Amino acid sequence: MPLTKIQIGQVWKKEDTGDPYLVTKVYNEALATFAVLRKAGSETDAPLRVRVGRSGGAPTLPGFRFAQESNEF
Repeated sequence: MPLTKIQIGQVWKKEDTGDPYLVTKVYNEALATFAVLRKAGSETDAPLRVRVGRSGGAPTLPGFRFAQESNEF
């Protein structure tokens, strides 16, 4: 099932390290949508703010892949 929207509570994996990140906030700013991600299991790491992109109508987070798309979650 293709991803239709980025929502709070979703888990995304960072492409270069494979670390899981949890979406904690999604908001609009001017003409862009941003997602705030926090590394799962780490309360001391600073949150990441990532601009939401679009690929074929589906939302994307550059540098991340949706965890359910990989069989590692």
